[in-house]
Amino acid sequence: MKTLTTKLSVDEAVAKLQEGIEATNMRQVSHINGQANAKMIGATVTADQILEIFRPDFAIKVWSACKAAGHDIPLRIHVYEDDQSTVVACRLPTEVFEPFDSENLMHVGAELDEIFLKILSFVEV
Repeated sequence: MKTLTTKLSVDEAVAKLQEGIEATNMRQVSHINGQANAKMIGATVTADQILEIFRPDFAIKVWSACKAAGHDIPLRIHVYEDDQSTVVACRLPTEVFEPFDSENLMHVGAELDEIFLKILSFVEV
């Protein structure tokens, strides 16, 4: 798990990550705002957001390498408040794909690791 702490607010960190997603030519598949969702049921929680990220050509590579690994895409970056800090956490693709024991899938994961590290660098201080 790659975990970073930043002085950015959760919303600022998400905006920076979205810049990174665009800069690396990836796609934001979904943006889950846990705080907003909790508010819809009358609950209050600290900031908690998840970005789901992937791209169709990588999906095809994953499916070709190991169809069962399709369960674990898109990949996620979790951004949340913890003790007055903003935390950005991500299981790198090779870590996500490792249990499938597929050399071809690990090659795809290594290619994606570079991209995800670049995306994460947008919030590093």
